[in-house]
Amino acid sequence: MIDEIILVEQLKDAHSKEKAFRVLISEYKERLYWHIRKIVISHDDTDDVLQNTFIKVFRGIDNFKQDSKLYSWMYRIATNESITFLNKRARERNTDISEIKQELVSTLGSDTLFTGDAIEITLQKAIATLPQKQQLVFNMKYFDHMKYDEISVVLETSVGALKASYFHAVKKIEKYIKTQVL
Repeated sequence: MIDEIILVEQLKDAHSKEKAFRVLISEYKERLYWHIRKIVISHDDTDDVLQNTFIKVFRGIDNFKQDSKLYSWMYRIATNESITFLNKRARERNTDISEIKQELVSTLGSDTLFTGDAIEITLQKAIATLPQKQQLVFNMKYFDHMKYDEISVVLETSVGALKASYFHAVKKIEKYIKTQVL
């Protein structure tokens, strides 16, 4: 694991910025990819959003105040970029973001890069039915194993609200899965 403080210093230094940025990409690319992929579903769209995320990180690193971890800051950028991407797609198609999510999840079975089985597809369909905040909280807690304090930094909301969102998300997912199995 890299020393985050040193990396940030190198990123903010014009002489070492490009080399440090390559290190940053190497260190965080995979984790950010999977976080974005859980939100936008499609591999191709994920690559586009990931690229936009790294562009924003590169351009905005001088504004990073280091009051949170670098990864939390990048995670927030990736989350916002993902939501912006889905909202834009919904506007272009003159539809609701939930319809876009359902459409994307319905294509998972034919996605050659998706390795999940029928149960995983059912879980993804259940997650897609959740309100956006509950989706984010569930994905971060369940798949990314983030602590509520970390999620609180990324989503800029209280731990109590996150716990409530996660609880409601789990209940809705359980209900959805039960209706699919029966």
